[in-house]
Amino acid sequence: MKTYKEELKVFISLRDSICGECGEDLGSKAWITLNKEKGAICLACADLDHLVFLPSGDAALTVRSKKYSTLSAVVLKWSRARKRNERQGLLVENDALERAEQECLSDSESRARKRERDAERRAEVDREYVDLFGKRLLELFLGCPSGRHLLIAEHACRKYSGRVGRSSMAKQLDEEAIRLAVIAHIRHSETNYDELLNSGYERWEAREAVADRVDEVLSDWESQNIL
Repeated sequence: MKTYKEELKVFISLRDSICGECGEDLGSKAWITLNKEKGAICLACADLDHLVFLPSGDAALTVRSKKYSTLSAVVLKWSRARKRNERQGLLVENDALERAEQECLSDSESRARKRERDAERRAEVDREYVDLFGKRLLELFLGCPSGRHLLIAEHACRKYSGRVGRSSMAKQLDEEAIRLAVIAHIRHSETNYDELLNSGYERWEAREAVADRVDEVLSDWESQNIL
């Protein structure tokens, strides 16, 4: 574990990238983290793909969003003109962003911003594919809490390079791909995994720390299938 807290960084790549963990071809302009041994790592493998992007420009909203987000990462892009990485914004949890907006904006403005984000999110998913993914997920995990299967399916199926649900296995509704999407959701929503990452733990350390809890929830969701 790191002995100091370092701000997590995500880079917008200017050249074609291949994820050093899952092997996915991420193309150009991919959002990646960097690893000394493995090189470019996609956001799905880095366990950051559940976060939403808040562009730079509104200092108050940025400060509050970061304050309320258990896990956050600064987004950087290389400037050829200035020969340096420049800040583009912040990746934060959606709930944190909405809470910050409520504090920064009037109710009408806040609702308008939320509608814009919801429209962007809908444009990123294939509705028919999400529904099929969600139905198959419920067949495998009957114990999944009400409505949660659609959240997992929508996240996994977003048209975003490197997300678990965009792999060829997931497109075929492969059991292992769905299981990976469920595990990722449990890790973020049912454990203190994000808090550990934000405090400086390496991913393998944080995953090891929450492994028992993840297995417990996963087993509970699966056990309903045999009742």
